[in-house]
Amino acid sequence: MTTRNKKVRIGITMGDPAGIGPEIILKALAQEVIYRQAMPIVIGDGAVLERAKGYVCSPVRIRRIGPVGEVTGRFGEVEVLDLKNVDLEKCPPGVLSAEAGRAAVECIFRAIDFARANELDAVVTAPLNKEAIHLAGYRFAGHTEIFAERTGSRNYALMLVAGRLRVLHVSTHVSLREACDRVRKDRVLQVIHLAHDAAAAWGLRRPRIGVAGLNPHAGEQGIFGHEEREEIAPAVAAARAEGIDAVGPVPPDTLFYRALKGEFDFVVAMYHDQGHIPVKLRSFDRAVNVTVGLPIIRTSVDHGTAFDIAGKGTASPRSLVEALRLAIRMARRRRQA
Repeated sequence: MTTRNKKVRIGITMGDPAGIGPEIILKALAQEVIYRQAMPIVIGDGAVLERAKGYVCSPVRIRRIGPVGEVTGRFGEVEVLDLKNVDLEKCPPGVLSAEAGRAAVECIFRAIDFARANELDAVVTAPLNKEAIHLAGYRFAGHTEIFAERTGSRNYALMLVAGRLRVLHVSTHVSLREACDRVRKDRVLQVIHLAHDAAAAWGLRRPRIGVAGLNPHAGEQGIFGHEEREEIAPAVAAARAEGIDAVGPVPPDTLFYRALKGEFDFVVAMYHDQGHIPVKLRSFDRAVNVTVGLPIIRTSVDHGTAFDIAGKGTASPRSLVEALRLAIRMARRRRQA
């Protein structure tokens, strides 16, 4: 097998064409290290990428391809599966629009379908805008829900990765009131299972999983809430009965510190901000979003479309580079398995 054939094929969705996605893609793919192990393929609109070249003064050549099989993986070229689905006049940088939301979702659908057909080894997503996709008529809460529905996945979760800190969430894009209602034994146990299964991507055979409480001090034996005793602790006990090394509920104000010190390989957070805030405080522009529980590999940046700086060429590609590196590692491990 040649070196070329050993490289993994990574599809990169363009994200919202009015956001910073096209810019950070060009910046990330200006790094030769990505091409040593992967054949990146941008799924989006070629004209949008050409426009973004002007923002970032990129020397790369945009090469439009047809089938994924035409990709060469040559450094210095950004190969794009050109969907030709954006009217540049209707999608100026930094402007919210249904046109941009529609184009972003179309890119994601196409990437998922390629990955399911084994034409891609992984998908890395640039940011979309939730309001824009709603204007376009799609009622998804975000990328995670799009991937779950398109792949027919029922048991899935969002995981944020920042170095040794890996955090899975029981719930994400719902109100805080609804998030509390979603803390149920079956769902907590499901996410513990997902954390345990995700460990293979890091070569961990027996991962240590710390499970957060929902309430201050993990409820203080029912003084500050009943969810720990009635829902979380029974889920942890069930996981331990299966041989999973899970601990909890642990007071959330100490759990993440203990994880950063190496006591836990994974953390199960009960809701969006409980998990997102410590990760972004630790690694705001380097964290990676992973959807676990899918039949395909999907990683993403941990930030949004940043309309306020779109078109200025100042957006950092660091999170996207980390997302690409993680997708490459996960895809190579899956191939070896």
